[in-house]
Amino acid sequence: MAITDSDIAGALAAYLERYPQEARQLAEARRLLAGGRGFASRRTFPMHVTAGALLVRAGAEVLLVEHLAYGMTLQPGGHLEPTDTTLAGAALRELCEETGIDPSQVTPVSPHPAYVEFGRVPARPAKGEPVHYHLDFGYAFTTAGAEVGRHQESEVTGAAWYPLDLAERLVGPRIARAATTSSGTS
Repeated sequence: MAITDSDIAGALAAYLERYPQEARQLAEARRLLAGGRGFASRRTFPMHVTAGALLVRAGAEVLLVEHLAYGMTLQPGGHLEPTDTTLAGAALRELCEETGIDPSQVTPVSPHPAYVEFGRVPARPAKGEPVHYHLDFGYAFTTAGAEVGRHQESEVTGAAWYPLDLAERLVGPRIARAATTSSGTS
């Protein structure tokens, strides 16, 4: 069964129970969730849900991609597909698609997101997308020694392992949370 609005609202509520200090920054996303429907579809505006993956290797580095459309270094992730049944599963699918990582080498850290971010996305007229928002659910994964395979050239220009401190400078504090979660200290 595809991801429902109820699944999304439930995941956000569970996240805010764990991180109540983030309620204010996610208030607009909660308001939009309460007043709309179909947030698993990338055609839902002004907001839809995306899923991201933070893969920590051996507790020392994280896998990041060079995002083609945004021209920046980010965690793997993207839009939900109708075949996705969980947000964590969507994050894992995106991770494997974009980086060529073998999913058998990856272990989810928790069924709960390591981060949830609400952000503005610029208009993309060529894709028929107005300015809108992504509500991104990010999940932490761990691996002992997975290697990057063939990256998804239509979405990323490369994928590489970054030391945790450099990754945090490039991507932000979600890296530290994923690393902490991956080490079992959350």
